[in-house]
Parts: sequence; structure tokens; C-alpha cells
Amino acid sequence: MIEVLSDMPAGVTGFRVSGRLSGAELRDFRPAFDGQLERGEDVRIVEVIDHDYEGFGPGGLAEDLKLGFGTVYPHHAAFKRIAIVTDKDWIAHTLHALAWLVPGECAVFGLDDLEQAKQWAAG
Repeated sequence: MIEVLSDMPAGVTGFRVSGRLSGAELRDFRPAFDGQLERGEDVRIVEVIDHDYEGFGPGGLAEDLKLGFGTVYPHHAAFKRIAIVTDKDWIAHTLHALAWLVPGECAVFGLDDLEQAKQWAAG
């Protein structure tokens, strides 16, 4: 499940992922980025990954790759800061190893540090 978070600083898009992400959920979420990119805005993200996140469900990985290569990669300069907020060690380790693939700055925060992550993303 993807839930858009409304309590973000100005200019920051926040969302929470939980459970198993399906391709349909990712397709429905894509307009959140497309609108910012069409307006020429900088993209600053806070992604909260809940304790019950299980990874991708049916079609999820394919849609995630489409989002990455179809939206993020062509507009990589627009992505300024991405804060990943999670207590899942495997996600933090994976992001540290693959951070060079992520556009802009990327930082990992614990779930207890959500407010700090919001401020970092906005900065």
C-alpha cells in the first residue's frame, strides 16, 4: 500500500509504503511525481517504509523499474533529496550499496527520526 503523507514541509512529497506493493498501486502513484516534473519543480521526497513492508507483489517490480527508468532517470537533475525512513536493516544496507544509482542526495533515517528526515529533505 502507498499512502501520501500530508504533513510534509513545503516542497517535499511524502509517502508511506506498507505491505506488498503491486504494480497497480505504483501506476496510481506515478502522477505524484509527474505533476512536479511537468511544473519544473525540484523533487524532494520522504519515503517511510513501515515495519510490515514485504516488498513487491504482482507486477510491482516491473512498475518500479518503469517508474525509475521512465520518470526518474530522464529527469534525474530534478531529484534533489530523497530521505528513506525505515528500521529495516536490509533496506538500509541495500540503499547504502546502491546509493550511486539514486539521483540527488539520499539519506537513510530510522522511523524515530521522521521529523529530522523531513527537515533534511526540505533543506
